[in-house]
Amino acid sequence: MKKSIAISALVSLIVAAHAQAQTPESALDEIVVSATKKETNLKDTPIAISVVSPKALEDRHVSSLLDLNDGSVPGLTVATFEARQSALTIGIRGIVPLDANQPAREQGVGVYVDGVYFGRQHGLNASLLDLERIEVLKGPQGTLFGRNTEGGALSIVTKKPTGQFGLVANASLGSYGTTDVDGHLNLQEVSGLSTKLDLIYQHQDATTTNPLAGERGWGYYDRQGLRFSARYRPFDALTVDYNFDWSNDANTPYYSQLLNYNPLGLVVGNATGQIKALPSIVVVNGTNRMTEADIGVPQQDSIDKTGGHTLTAAWKFDTQELRSITSTRYVSATQWDNSGGAHRVPVNVPNGVFSRYSLADLWQNQFSQEVQWLGTMGSSFNWVGGVYFFKESVYDDAATPSSNKWDATMATYTINDRTNQQPGSRSLDRQSHADSKSSAVFGQFTYSPLQTVHVTLGGRYTKDDKSGELTKVSNIPTAFTYAANTSRFNPLAIVAVDANDNINVYAKYATGYRSGGASSRSITYRSFGPEDNKSYELGLKSEYQRVRLNLAAYTMDRTGSQIDFSNVQFDPVTNSTRNTLETINAPGTTKIKGFEAEGQFSVTQSLKVSAAYTYTSTNVPETLNPFKNAVQPVFIVFTPKNVYNLAADYTYVDFSAHVDANYQDATQTFDQFDTTNDASFIMNARLNYSLGDHYRVSVWARNLLDEAHVYRRDPSNATTLGYYGNFNAPRVVGVSINGKW
Repeated sequence: MKKSIAISALVSLIVAAHAQAQTPESALDEIVVSATKKETNLKDTPIAISVVSPKALEDRHVSSLLDLNDGSVPGLTVATFEARQSALTIGIRGIVPLDANQPAREQGVGVYVDGVYFGRQHGLNASLLDLERIEVLKGPQGTLFGRNTEGGALSIVTKKPTGQFGLVANASLGSYGTTDVDGHLNLQEVSGLSTKLDLIYQHQDATTTNPLAGERGWGYYDRQGLRFSARYRPFDALTVDYNFDWSNDANTPYYSQLLNYNPLGLVVGNATGQIKALPSIVVVNGTNRMTEADIGVPQQDSIDKTGGHTLTAAWKFDTQELRSITSTRYVSATQWDNSGGAHRVPVNVPNGVFSRYSLADLWQNQFSQEVQWLGTMGSSFNWVGGVYFFKESVYDDAATPSSNKWDATMATYTINDRTNQQPGSRSLDRQSHADSKSSAVFGQFTYSPLQTVHVTLGGRYTKDDKSGELTKVSNIPTAFTYAANTSRFNPLAIVAVDANDNINVYAKYATGYRSGGASSRSITYRSFGPEDNKSYELGLKSEYQRVRLNLAAYTMDRTGSQIDFSNVQFDPVTNSTRNTLETINAPGTTKIKGFEAEGQFSVTQSLKVSAAYTYTSTNVPETLNPFKNAVQPVFIVFTPKNVYNLAADYTYVDFSAHVDANYQDATQTFDQFDTTNDASFIMNARLNYSLGDHYRVSVWARNLLDEAHVYRRDPSNATTLGYYGNFNAPRVVGVSINGKW
């Protein structure tokens, strides 16, 4: 019913648009994308793409990728890993890896900045620096973007130096101590050299207070970032771009509060199969986010540092172009996550220790080189081809000491000795490193046998060489190793037809894959192979002066699905049992299908309305858990079946206003539990008033209605205490001043 209502609303939008005169004054802005490695009009690009403009980011007061978790971008999923802001889980069209933050595991959606692939989930929540646009490419992108894009790609394009002097500065103050300041300075071109400097600072106080004096609360962040850009054009045919960026992100996780107690209705007692009594000072709250935790715990900032250098050269000659993209990058992540207090992992017995302090470090270095050859031949033939090389080394370790201890009556608690929390003094649960090399050759061409018919064929051959070692388990040195040499060929085929000057329809077949790896949470560093995805898609793109409508329907077949199983197993290294995460390639085919509709309508010169609807259906076959010899259901996480979006923008002389509303169905948050999070309805708003040509004052609100929902619900402690989980961020309101000279 909801789906039919949404489709009817979009159809009505288009009918209303055609019923009105097409006046240039109220025309929609042109949208340019680079999904095919060259700039094209969105309507003429036969790929399902959502484009997020700088204005849309400002209207929603988006400061990092995590702020896109409200469902405002159709088909895109953004969630924290566990409760942490330090590593993001990004998914598109149901390809959402739950735990890709280990050194030998990969993402299913590739994240690119100016054509450079970011190899790790860590550091993705850094500040966004002066963007031209964000392109969300939906469906497998294995031909042009390569491995680990089986669900799609998130392509971020930054603004380049203009060559003309200009300064833009923005400052915002808001609730929870929110302070955002950024500046962007373009210098005058000198002898063909243009330069640009971007600086940013973002801060927000904790949204849940820590009762333990001197310790950081939950939901805090403090980010700094800078980027230096230079563009050199010694002559018209050659452009050389250099970028250096650096960011430092200090943050704490969102608070994991106890949502209920004894949800299974067990007998309260100390015998086997019974649930222990709830400590008297523990608060149960499953209805709204807590502003102060019930139990104080030691907690300091997690620190994510990212940075790198990129050199891009483009040489145009005749109707062809050669490009070279060279990049080196690094990530350094130090995690201090004490999000759950007595709720994770609970030991609610007299004098028992509790509060799992998850301490982890990750270091990564990567190098990538890509060469592209683009060209056209007449009006009927164009192509892009090239070679690609990527190399990375990743190290990590993890420790989980208990930070607190109950007193004998369990009416209060003490803090354990913190010596074992410090680097160098920790008892490491695990330690590993992994190395990866990937090389590829690719090509794609489009032939137009008729002026209105366009046939695109492409393919990419990729070779992966990966190795790793699990060097420590339960603080005991080990020598478990992993090595794999795999290859894939990913073809693509598209037939697009221009029905008229305003409508383009297409049929697309595309493939992609996620590289194999090994789980460092496994007892024996168990390895697993690649995961493959085939997609079949039909799409329509229409664009008139005042209306734009994009439709896409697809079905995907995923094979070799990388499935995780959590098990308590006997560990021969430590001669004890421990909680492990084992990964296998499941037999059978995972079916994912969906429908996406996006429309924009310029009602008048002053009023623009946009709407979108996304439907996603997933079906993972029941899978044999070989570690328990039992068949069990498996779920795809953070993938709502229905998502609705509606937004309106109004401009009158010096005044402008924006409001958007975003609804998402509830989803699974763990792949082995049928337990779901809550459905959500988030609104954002902004009012702007211009003071002459140089200044603008704005008031804004994120989560305007202060809606509270559990975005992550964990039932794994149901037999020992209850469900615990995390609420979304609260309403934040603020005022901004923008200056431009």
